[in-house]
Amino acid sequence: MFNFIKTSKIANSFNSFQWHILSGPILILIILSMVVVPLPSFILDLFFTFNIALSIMILLSAMFTKNILEFAAFPSILLFSTLLRLALNVASTRIILLNGHTGSAAAGYVVESFGHFLVGGNFVIGSIVFIILVIINFMVITKGAGRIAEVGARFILDGMPGKQMAIDADLNAGIIGENEAKNRRMEISQEADFYGSMDGASKFVRGDAIAGILIMIINVVGGLVIAVFQHQMQLGQAAKVYTLLTIGDGLVAQIPALVISTAAGVIVTRVTTEQNVGEQIVSQLLCDFRVIFLSSIVLGILGLVPGMPNFIFLFFSSLLMFFSWKLYKSHSKKTFEDFFKNEKKIDKEKTLIKDASWKDVRLENVLGIELGSSLLSLIDSNSDQDLKNRISLIRKKFTKDIGFLPSRIHIYNNPDLEKNNYRILIRGVEVGYGIVFVDRFLSINSGNVKFSDDNISNSNNLIHEPAFGLDAYWIDIDQVEEAKKIGYTVVSTSVVIVTHLNKLMLDYSHKLFGREEAKSLLECVSKDVPKLVEDLIPNLISLTVFHRVVYNLLFENVPIRDIRTIIETLIEQDSNIQNQPQQLTVFVRIALGKIITQKFFPKTVKIIEVITLDHQLEKLFLQIIQSSEGKIEPGLSEKVFYQTEIAINKQKSLNLPIVLLVRNELREYISYFLRQRFTELTVISNSELYVDDKIIKSVNIIGKH
Repeated sequence: MFNFIKTSKIANSFNSFQWHILSGPILILIILSMVVVPLPSFILDLFFTFNIALSIMILLSAMFTKNILEFAAFPSILLFSTLLRLALNVASTRIILLNGHTGSAAAGYVVESFGHFLVGGNFVIGSIVFIILVIINFMVITKGAGRIAEVGARFILDGMPGKQMAIDADLNAGIIGENEAKNRRMEISQEADFYGSMDGASKFVRGDAIAGILIMIINVVGGLVIAVFQHQMQLGQAAKVYTLLTIGDGLVAQIPALVISTAAGVIVTRVTTEQNVGEQIVSQLLCDFRVIFLSSIVLGILGLVPGMPNFIFLFFSSLLMFFSWKLYKSHSKKTFEDFFKNEKKIDKEKTLIKDASWKDVRLENVLGIELGSSLLSLIDSNSDQDLKNRISLIRKKFTKDIGFLPSRIHIYNNPDLEKNNYRILIRGVEVGYGIVFVDRFLSINSGNVKFSDDNISNSNNLIHEPAFGLDAYWIDIDQVEEAKKIGYTVVSTSVVIVTHLNKLMLDYSHKLFGREEAKSLLECVSKDVPKLVEDLIPNLISLTVFHRVVYNLLFENVPIRDIRTIIETLIEQDSNIQNQPQQLTVFVRIALGKIITQKFFPKTVKIIEVITLDHQLEKLFLQIIQSSEGKIEPGLSEKVFYQTEIAINKQKSLNLPIVLLVRNELREYISYFLRQRFTELTVISNSELYVDDKIIKSVNIIGKH
C-alpha cells in the first residue's frame, strides 16, 4: 500500500512538472542513440512513420499561421527534423548493409513498401524518381526559400531603425503606452531573429539533399561489395535487392524532406495578414469572377481545336464557366445588400443623435496656429513657402536661445476664419492675429528706407507688420526688386507668420513651460549630471517648486540656458526657504547676473545707461512694502505710470535698452507693479547687474519732478 501511494505521488509530481521542457534534450538523445545503437526493423518502421507524420504536421502548421511569429520555433524544428532524417538514414544504412542479403524486408516494411509499391519494384524507375525528388528539393524549393529568407533578413534589419523611430513617435505622441511600445519592439527584434535563423536553417535542408544523394551512392556501392564478396550473391540479384532497399530508404527520407522544404517556402513567402495562407490563396485567386470567366473561354477555345483532348478541356471550361456565373451572382447580391445596408445606416445616422461622451473632450494644444482657407497651401512641403519647415527652425532657435524645448506647434484649418487670416493660440487662448496674402510679399520699413516711392506707397495700403508693428506694404512680385533698392525689407508670407510666432513664443515663454516641460528638462540634465538632479529633486525641493522658479524667470524674459547654475543655486540655499519659490527666484536671478546683464548690455558697451527711481520715491516704495497693506495710492500710481511712460519713450528715442535699475529689496514689487502696464520694461536689481569695469549712468529718473 505504501509503495502504491509513493508511486502515485511521484506520478502526480511528474504531471505537475513542466515535462515539455525535457522534450528537446530527450529528442537529441534519441537521435544520437539512432546513430550509435543498432535498431531493429520494427523500431525503424515506427521512426519512419513518425518522421512522415511530423513533416505533415509542420506543413499544416505553416499553412495555418497568420503571422510568422506564431511559428517562431520553425528554424529550430527545421534543424531537429533534418537531424532526425539523417539519423534515420544512418540507422537504415546500417541495417541495409548488415541484413540486406536476407531480402527486401531487411530494413522494415516501410522501406520495402516505398521500394515496391511506389516505383513498382523497378530500381531504375526508383532511382530516377529519387533523383527528380532531390533535384526539386535542392534546386527549386530549398534554394528559393533560402534566397527569400536571406533577402527578408536583410530588409528586416534595414527597416528596424525606421520601425523603432515610428514606435518612439507613437509613444511620444501618446498613441500607445509603454507596455505596447515594449511589445512592438520585441516583435521587431523577434522578426529579425526569425529571418536570420531561417537564412541559416535553410542551409541544413540543402545539405540534407546533398547528403541524400551521397548516402544513396554509398548504399548501392557498399551493398554490392558486401553482397558479392561477403555473401556470395549474384551481381544482378545483389543490384536488384540493395538498389530497391536504397531507393525505398531514400524515398522514405526525401518525401518528408520535400514536405518540410515546402513548409519553409510557405513560411518565408507568406505576407502577414489576418488570414492564413490557404485563406489568402482562395480569397485572392478566386475573388474575381472575370478571371475565372476568361480562363474558361481560353480553355473552351483550346477544346475546340482538332486533335486536342476536347472532352477534358471542354469539361473544365464548362466547370469554370459555371463557377464564374455563381461567383458573379453572389458578388452582385452582396453589392446590392451592401448598398441597401449603407442607405439604411445613413438614414439611421440621420435620425439618431449620439449622446455626448468623454471621447468628445478635446485637450487644448499648448501652441497652435489656425489658418484661413487661402493659407492652406503654405503647409505644402513642396511649396517654396513651406510653413512647417520654417516653424521647425523657429522651435530649434527658441530651444537654443531660451533653454528648453517647447511643445510641438499644431497647424490646422479654421473654417470660421476669413480666408487670408491666421491666428496664434497658446493653450486655446488667442495671443496673435494677422492678415497675409499667399501670392504677395510684405515690404517692411525697418528704418533703412532711403526715400519714399510713390509707386509702392500709392499703389498699396499702409499696414503695420504684425510682429513689431512696423510700417509695411503688401506688394506684388514685380515690385520686390524696386522695394529692396529703396531699403525695404521684403519677406514672404510664411516668414511674416513665423516671425510673428517667434515674437509671441519669446513673449509668452513662461506660458509654454509647463510641468511636463519641467520634467523633460530635468531628465535631459540628468543624462549629463545625474547626481546634481538627484540632490535637488525630491531631496531638497519638489518638482512644483522647481517649475515655479523657472516660470518666474521666463515670465521676466530671463533665459534658462545655464540650467546647471540654476540647479546648483537652488541646492545651495537654506532649507528654510526651499518651499518659497519667490525667495528662491531672487537668489537664482543674482546667480544669473552675467546672463541678465549681457542680454541688454553687451561686452562692447562701456556705459550702462538705464532708468532709475528717485531716492524719495524709493523710500516711499520701501515704506509701502513694509506696511501691512502694501498698497499704493491711486494718485501716486498714475503719476508713476505717467513718468515711466515718458522714460520708456526717451529710452526708445535714444535707442537704449528699456531697463529700470532698482534696489534689490524693491525689484520684485516694482516689476510686478510696472509690468502690468509696460510689458516691454525690464526691472533688474543692483545685485543682478554685473558691472565689471563699466560705468552706470542714469539717463531717465522716475519721480524726480
